[in-house]
Amino acid sequence: METPEYIEELRIVGGNLALDFMNTIDGDPGFDTFRSYRDTVAWSARVGLLSEGEAELLAHKANRKPAEARAVYFQALALRDTLQRIFRAVAEGKDPPSQNLEALRGYDCEAISRAQLVRGEDGFGWEWKDEGDLSRPLWPVAHAATGLLTSGDLDRLKLCAGCYWLFLDASKNRSRRWCTMEVCGTHEKMRRYVEKRAAQRNAKQDQEGLNAS
Repeated sequence: METPEYIEELRIVGGNLALDFMNTIDGDPGFDTFRSYRDTVAWSARVGLLSEGEAELLAHKANRKPAEARAVYFQALALRDTLQRIFRAVAEGKDPPSQNLEALRGYDCEAISRAQLVRGEDGFGWEWKDEGDLSRPLWPVAHAATGLLTSGDLDRLKLCAGCYWLFLDASKNRSRRWCTMEVCGTHEKMRRYVEKRAAQRNAKQDQEGLNAS
């Protein structure tokens, strides 16, 4: 299936599948990458959750069952909102709302009930192979979120100072403030430079006013 340009160009910088899923929306309300069920499928293929053939299969089934696809789309938005509320609270040093934790538990229970334990290069792990279920893209996301919450290095979880996306700070001294220096870091430095120059101009104008009086 053809990948929309706004998904193809989406930065994948969270360092965790669940965080990248949350980062499909900018700001509040911001620009939403998930505009339809097909976008969730395209994103899943973009991050490697689905092969091209698997994505095509789900897209075709969504065309045949639009009501079901629309319901799963809204479920994806609800899952994302749940994860946003949990992990933004954690990043800010707060306790996540209990109702959101319970909702995530429900999502993960469903995910595990549809998974298979298979041997990989690094041992056994969960895989989701139900190619015909429209909810398939959501299951690994929910499980990744629970894994991050229960066994991840949450001390490295941060909100970007530029775009407010969530990311895991992999730097040695945990000093990163931006999801990417190339985008948000540069923008933030430019903003500070502009503010500094404006403050200098204002101070100069005030001084000239005092001298003139």
